[in-house]
Amino acid sequence: MIAVTPALGRRHRHAVPVKRVLFLCAHNAARSQIAEGFLRAYGGDRFAVESAGTIATALDPLAVRTMAEVGIDISGQRSKSVADVGEDWDVVVTVCDANCPIPPRSGMKLRWHFADPALANGTEEERLTAFRTVRDGIQKRVRSLAARLA
Repeated sequence: MIAVTPALGRRHRHAVPVKRVLFLCAHNAARSQIAEGFLRAYGGDRFAVESAGTIATALDPLAVRTMAEVGIDISGQRSKSVADVGEDWDVVVTVCDANCPIPPRSGMKLRWHFADPALANGTEEERLTAFRTVRDGIQKRVRSLAARLA
């Protein structure tokens, strides 16, 4: 069977349909990008995964850096707005603690509360620590979600 992944426009050979998963946060710069990167890495071709925000901004370099520390390259991902990704997702996960976008029409809706690491103050090392803390929390949740949806 060839399943077309609408979110990515790619074709995959599957015995089961691909699950469409969307991660949302306010600016699509860090948290949702990190979650997207983890699910792409853990889910392989079982998922069509995207991320978006209330407004599209730019990928945060510290998000890219902290993901590279765990062997995942998200530098090719781009920031998108909710309007860019459409509706009819199987799963929509908000990963913000405040000012979350309104999820588009979907099946399952999940809300994971993570502080915005981009708001962390201090030295570069202190800011990296904030990003690592959020990254590690998102990693655990995404692993669990991937297993749950398998």
